Amino acid sequence: MTFNTREDVARGLREAGYATDPILVQIMWLATRMQKPILLEGPPGTGKTYLAQALAAAAKTDLIRLQCFEGITEKQAIGSFDEALQRLYLETQEHVIDREWDKLRSSLHTLDFFTHGPLMQAVLQPKPVVLLIDELDKVDQKFEALLLEILSDWQITIPKLGTVKAKTIPFVVMTSNQERRLGDPLRRRSLYKRIEHPDVRKEVEILDIRTVDAPLELKAQAVGLAQALRGYNLVKPPSIDEIVQFVRALQLLGEVEIRPEMRDVLMPFLAKTEEDVKRLLLKDGFRSLVATALKYRDEALAAMRATGEAAA
Repeated sequence: MTFNTREDVARGLREAGYATDPILVQIMWLATRMQKPILLEGPPGTGKTYLAQALAAAAKTDLIRLQCFEGITEKQAIGSFDEALQRLYLETQEHVIDREWDKLRSSLHTLDFFTHGPLMQAVLQPKPVVLLIDELDKVDQKFEALLLEILSDWQITIPKLGTVKAKTIPFVVMTSNQERRLGDPLRRRSLYKRIEHPDVRKEVEILDIRTVDAPLELKAQAVGLAQALRGYNLVKPPSIDEIVQFVRALQLLGEVEIRPEMRDVLMPFLAKTEEDVKRLLLKDGFRSLVATALKYRDEALAAMRATGEAAA
């Protein structure tokens, strides 16, 4: 999977709803041209997963996702032999078992009887896809080592089946929320990019792309509230996508500004833990956030107007 130019990457990502920057565009372009995996690391909710989704949309290809979790097994990631299908096949071949057992046994251990997990699916596609290995920091080092053969040689070795070579080389995006430090062998095989929560100007651009029909002042205040919340020491600060959904909810409510008395209606969009709810329910908690948001709003409005003037 390649893009002809860096401009193709930038344009494709923007059309897919991702606000990028020249450095990230260059890294993504080089990664696709050199067939190198990319490792995106940073706090939860900063758009790492969304970048992989946007890249697949920009390249007009499929996204195959391996969602990592504690205790994930090789079978869940790569796949396994379908024993029920193997038994059914044997039952249909009873008349030849005595004479051709070795041949039958070999035929049982082929891809025809193998249920494909996400990793196997990705390397057997007829055209390159985006393989998203999401939240890799949740797995252990043993599982990490499993990925090295794929990322180094684009092949998967499976007992009884043998080595399966990739039909096409997927573009691999790995994400980490830093719950655990990933090992050096994996890092050396990847291009690394850290993704942080956006500043005011970047979040303005994101909301401009993903909430085109929202009033300018509402988007600016939402950006201000997002910045205020992320500085409020919450357990789970709002993600970029949550702020986008927050603006869409305000539109559905017919609101054009955020007011302190709207706290209880808006709480489900902003607080996702009991501790955070309690903080926002403090006497002046939400009111003070709205006041802080107004300070950021002016900066956001200036950025929006500057963007509009540049586009004109």
